Amino acid sequence: MKNFEAGFGEWVIKRRWWIIIATLAILIGSASGARYLGFSNDAREFFSGDNPRLKTFEALEATYTKIEGVFFLLAPKNGDVFTARNLSAVEELTEASWQIPYSSRVDSITNFQHTRAEGDDLIVEDLARNSSSFSDAKIARIRDIALAEPLLLNRLVSKSGNVTGINVNIIRPAKSITEVPEIAKYAREMADNFRSKHPDIDLYLAGNTMMDNAFGEAGQKDMSTLLPLMFLVIIFIMGVMLRSLWGTVVTVIVIVASAITGFGLAGWVGINISPPLSNAPMIILTLAVADSIHILVTMFHQMRLGKSKLEAISESMRINLQPVFLTSITTAIGFLAMNFSDAPPFHDLGNTVAAGVMAAFIYSIFTLPALLSIFPVRVKAKAKSRRLLMDDFGDFVVSRRRPVFWGMLILIIGFISAVPLNTLDDVWIKYFDKSYEIRRASDFIEANLTGLDVIEYSLESGSAGGINDPQYLKKVEEFSNWYRKQAGVDHVNTITDIFKRLNQNMHGDDKAYYRLPDKRDLAAQYLLLYEMSLPYGLDLNNQINVDKSATRISVTLNGRSSRQIREMDAKAVKWLKANAPKNMQTMGAGLTMMFSYISETNINSMLSGAVLALILISGILLFALRSVKLGLVSLVPNLAPIFMTFGAWGLYMGNIGLGIAIVGPMTLGIVVDDTVHFLSKYTRARRELNMDAVNAVRYSFHSVGSALLITTIILISGFAVLAFSGFKFNSDLGLLTAIGITFALALDFLFLPTLLMKVEEEKYETVNNNINLEPVPVPADSGE
Repeated sequence: MKNFEAGFGEWVIKRRWWIIIATLAILIGSASGARYLGFSNDAREFFSGDNPRLKTFEALEATYTKIEGVFFLLAPKNGDVFTARNLSAVEELTEASWQIPYSSRVDSITNFQHTRAEGDDLIVEDLARNSSSFSDAKIARIRDIALAEPLLLNRLVSKSGNVTGINVNIIRPAKSITEVPEIAKYAREMADNFRSKHPDIDLYLAGNTMMDNAFGEAGQKDMSTLLPLMFLVIIFIMGVMLRSLWGTVVTVIVIVASAITGFGLAGWVGINISPPLSNAPMIILTLAVADSIHILVTMFHQMRLGKSKLEAISESMRINLQPVFLTSITTAIGFLAMNFSDAPPFHDLGNTVAAGVMAAFIYSIFTLPALLSIFPVRVKAKAKSRRLLMDDFGDFVVSRRRPVFWGMLILIIGFISAVPLNTLDDVWIKYFDKSYEIRRASDFIEANLTGLDVIEYSLESGSAGGINDPQYLKKVEEFSNWYRKQAGVDHVNTITDIFKRLNQNMHGDDKAYYRLPDKRDLAAQYLLLYEMSLPYGLDLNNQINVDKSATRISVTLNGRSSRQIREMDAKAVKWLKANAPKNMQTMGAGLTMMFSYISETNINSMLSGAVLALILISGILLFALRSVKLGLVSLVPNLAPIFMTFGAWGLYMGNIGLGIAIVGPMTLGIVVDDTVHFLSKYTRARRELNMDAVNAVRYSFHSVGSALLITTIILISGFAVLAFSGFKFNSDLGLLTAIGITFALALDFLFLPTLLMKVEEEKYETVNNNINLEPVPVPADSGE
């Protein structure tokens, strides 16, 4: 291996032109795959096909109808929906909404199918048709009906009548990723036209489909704003710290090539860009810098010692080939561990970044030295005995190793003890900040009309036509009424409200009969008569199944976090078990329920990935370091930063959401890098230069300290840019990773050296604390 490392740099230099040509060919081939990339706009892609809650949700949709949709909220500036002018505007938008692509149903207060008795006949008609000509008395009657109707109140009209909603149900064929943007574009154009025609009415646009579209837009927005910003930050820091134009140029070529390769390969395998994957270019750009920095810093140092450029390149490759390979493979393993996640977009992110990291390794050890050999890189030679800032820092750590060790140990324990302060909780709409239209609209809708989180239940009767059974209907009503009493429940949509209204209608609209029918045949007759009177598109297929053996209950929640939603469903399941027959016992379904559990399922699944990644990384380090003791020592600075990060998060925020669930294994792969480079220099000093532990630590600081500082600053800055994202998943991921990398550097600079001296130098108290570069000579192969 040593002979291979020694001759590798010379081999690359001799074949530099062939390597550059091969690099261009690989780059063009991989980059051409980018044409197959498209932005994903489907929130369901966050769930694997075998996710039990996804299966439950799909079964519910197959039984009834899908509930994707667009929701318009109209807020007249005069504060009253019930005027002839405003009701006419609602009618207008209701009719126009049928033209939205893939719309299957439109519900509003104007087309609500109101029933009334007329002699022995049941009249079913729109609540408000041609309302522009209505008298004040008729409008007052419509207002009274709407505000007393359980199917409308807190769903399509507010208690005060100041706002109203129009719900458009969408059934997409799901054959193209352009369907959701097509719907969103059409709905927005409708909204803009409506606003220009009715400036006296504020219009807000939300709904599941608009939320799906916001996912894709979040990725596009971050790639168009944060990616250029991150790129500029990286270039600036490299330019300032390397102080080499050509070194910066070559590094930029390597990191851009790495990002293009990773993303291009994602396109070749048919991956679509989801919000998590939109981070891949930024993460690859940031991580790819490290390999180049270590090679460049060592090369510059060798040139300052008087070696020629080509000799310095060869020596740098000899020194850095193994640690660069180890850091690349361990980082890739950390990201590949994301394949254990229950969310496929995380698989895509992990695989794409892993491919980009390995591409960065290939370009760093082949393309980088090849380009450096032909570019006019110049470095002034300086005295060999020049002390570096890192030499002084190393002396500080050595001379104060006891208080530094115990101080860091206390700090580690303190932060780790705060980990239990975290809870698995989320408020999904708050993943978008207020720069997004969907967030502003959703906040207004929740504050003025209804919540946007819905839990669905399919209650089986046990037999065909069983929904007409009075005993079954009684249990459905009891369950609905129980839910209406729960905190945070805005609305419960249940078939029993229709049965009670029909029973009243068929008894001459006598309010004393606003109750469930007491006979099965009567209930069946009422339902049949009502269904036959409904217009196309407004039937009951969204509430009852084909053979009328089950009905759907939709519970709308407001201001509930994912933890509260999980607790609510658990209470509902418990109520059904205690009060309903076995055939009615079920659990909540829907996108709300799926997202309420996604953080929990991802944390559990990612634990397996983190454990496997830890085993693989530890095995690689044990093999590379050829020391069980050093391998075990390396676990501390590799694992502690992750736990410290979650402890800091517990003190700062306390809520672990979707984005944070993947930070553990991802950060593990990144923080290992500093440990590998420090230990590789430490073992070189111990084995090849016969230094004791104390002077080996000094040697490590001198040879690799500056490179670790530069790469860490770039990593922290790169991930910190993500913290400015308006999409909480990306901002949490960036902030938490930056915190983890900061902790990792602190441990590698302060705790790892003192731990090494404690473990390997039994009587280190007697070692001279003032040794400098003269008593401890820095050999010509030192890393800087």
